[in-house]
Amino acid sequence: MEPILNIENVSKTFGNVPNQTKALDKITFQVMPGEFLGIMGSSGSGKSTLLNCIATVMKPTSGSIVIEGKKLHTLNGKALAEYRGQTVGYLFQNFELLDNLTGGENILLPTSLHNMIQKEGYLRMKQLAEYLEITDVLDKFPTQMSGGQCQRVAVARAMILHPKLLLADEPTGALDSKNAKNIMEKLSGLNRDEEATILMVTHDSNTASFCKRILFIQDGVIFHELRRGDESQQDFYQRILKVVAQLGGGSCNVL
Repeated sequence: MEPILNIENVSKTFGNVPNQTKALDKITFQVMPGEFLGIMGSSGSGKSTLLNCIATVMKPTSGSIVIEGKKLHTLNGKALAEYRGQTVGYLFQNFELLDNLTGGENILLPTSLHNMIQKEGYLRMKQLAEYLEITDVLDKFPTQMSGGQCQRVAVARAMILHPKLLLADEPTGALDSKNAKNIMEKLSGLNRDEEATILMVTHDSNTASFCKRILFIQDGVIFHELRRGDESQQDFYQRILKVVAQLGGGSCNVL
């Protein structure tokens, strides 16, 4: 099986000599189809920079990023727009919904931008809304929703075009523990039932425990990897905590 994402020797440097900061230092890893991969690290570790390079929000200073055989640095114009809209979906920490659109309109927005057949778009929205339990907020505006509802609407919007890869940037960062657990159960379900490939960055051990594999990053370098076997989520969580302790961090158990 070929990897859906191949990151090879990716570095990202900010600033000019002699005041340069290296956010990423020759990062190399792969993401396989159907995988749920977490990138863990403290603030400033380079994890969000890595996600932004994959999302083409910024360009790496060196190295290559290849998704389904496409080298991202070669994409421009229409090909780049298609990549951002159809190949990858993006889930933000703060939802990034448009306040002047209803939940349903926010979800359907990518379908109009990327010419999805209207009937197909509505059927896909209905399917996702039922799974994510947001059918009751499709006619509401974001200001009328809870944070958890807003993030589930955002998940539906990110998934409506069947992206090859879902990028999730601290998806539980703006949620309380109950809604955080709910959103992670939904993402885990999409990974299991739709074989959605998910790459998520997080600093939270509880959130990371839903992943199948975790890469730990510090000072722009991957220094450790954990794979979840047949163990319980709680046992995997405990293993995550041991690695987080090496970073000088911690997390409360709210599972």
